Amino acid sequence: MLGNANRFVATLSALILAGFLATSLISFFVARDSLTDQISKTALPLTSDNIYSEIQRDLLRPIFISSLMAQDTFVRDWTLNGEKDPQQIIRYLKEIQDRYKTITSFFVSERTRMYYHADGAHRRVFEDNPRDAWYFRVRDIANDFEINVDFDEVNRDTVTVFINYKVFDYAGRYIGATGVGLAVTVVKELLESYRQRFERLVYFVDGEGNVTLHGTNFNRPANLRDRKGLADVAKQITQSPIHSVSYQNDGQTYLVHSRFVPEFQWYLIVEQDETLAGESIWLTLLANLAICLAITAVVVFIASFTIRSYRRRIEEMATTDKLTGLANRQLLDAMLDQNVKSMKRRGGPLSMVICDIDRFKGVNDLHGHLAGDAVLQNIAAIARRHVREADFLCRWGGEEFLILAPDCDAEQAHRLAERIRDSVETASVDYDGRKISVTASLGVAEIHVGETSDDLIKRADAALYVAKGAGRNCVMMAQ
Repeated sequence: MLGNANRFVATLSALILAGFLATSLISFFVARDSLTDQISKTALPLTSDNIYSEIQRDLLRPIFISSLMAQDTFVRDWTLNGEKDPQQIIRYLKEIQDRYKTITSFFVSERTRMYYHADGAHRRVFEDNPRDAWYFRVRDIANDFEINVDFDEVNRDTVTVFINYKVFDYAGRYIGATGVGLAVTVVKELLESYRQRFERLVYFVDGEGNVTLHGTNFNRPANLRDRKGLADVAKQITQSPIHSVSYQNDGQTYLVHSRFVPEFQWYLIVEQDETLAGESIWLTLLANLAICLAITAVVVFIASFTIRSYRRRIEEMATTDKLTGLANRQLLDAMLDQNVKSMKRRGGPLSMVICDIDRFKGVNDLHGHLAGDAVLQNIAAIARRHVREADFLCRWGGEEFLILAPDCDAEQAHRLAERIRDSVETASVDYDGRKISVTASLGVAEIHVGETSDDLIKRADAALYVAKGAGRNCVMMAQ
């Protein structure tokens, strides 16, 4: 897996570097031949692409967060159980909002049509309320989610980028919509940074040509059609997914590139004064190269860090018991197979000890499951102190633990099991002011020539049942 991750990062680096390098070189040669052609066909589209890419990158994390919320079994179970305690979902939404630093988080139930927010159960949504049209649109779309720019009425109608994600029950039936919201100030800061770095005016307009979002020091009319010269080409801009035009205003020529951003349902406009462009073209080229390298480095670093982090987390989750910190049954299969093969190849004994806590159900019934968890953790700690470094200790399931002891014969394994049994008997767990004592029964088996791993487990398990039948709190050896 590590090799695949390294190859992926290397390939990603090569692709990004190759893409940026090719774009920059093309820009350089085109600029040398025709400054105007370079700006209208390369520079402005590149700026637009970079902004769009950064917007998409900024949206990846909230999309992932919303996806996790939609798949969260708590959200499903709470809804399917009748939404009995609204404070549970409100606390959940508040935790999501605080943990991931979003400006809003929400859930709308299809059954009750109640809009739950991190600040409380806000209100019900209605089909005849224009402000609620987004919910019914999300319910009816084919995709699992949508990205929508709208006013957040809970946050004083702040313009917000919403990630609206469908929630389905375990049978695939639609039960609501959930998600998070991001402030558009992030996008505004991005627009302003491009204006300052490249001396290009960057802003968004809707399908009617109305300016919807821009950086600071924006001194243009509120609609494209109200600017002299631009009014003649405004219709072309708002009717084409990608379009490049030029217009005249007060003797100056302005080059314009537009592209439709489906996530916002707006058009991204990048505009530059052709006269000023001639003075900065070389600096722009160098800046583009620097930005390309910086973005490549950041993307590669993030990709490498994320892949390695998730790989470690997935491996740990797949092989570690969360409660006790011991290995789990899935890892046992691999370790048992490996040890049996090793024993057959080089000889030497291999023993197994299965430990079961006596009358553990009674502990749960009398003291509660949290107390039972504390007992399990204590048993795991006791077993960990007694096993050798070469031994494999895992939680086999429920209240059962398993020890795989290579180079250890049945007598040695029996002594190990007896030490564990004695330590369990003499130990106690302090929980909520009470001392909880338990005992354990253990079965021991040494693998025989020709036996499989399943045979070894069956004999150790059978010895455990003999120990249970003999009054518990004892160690029995398999025949």
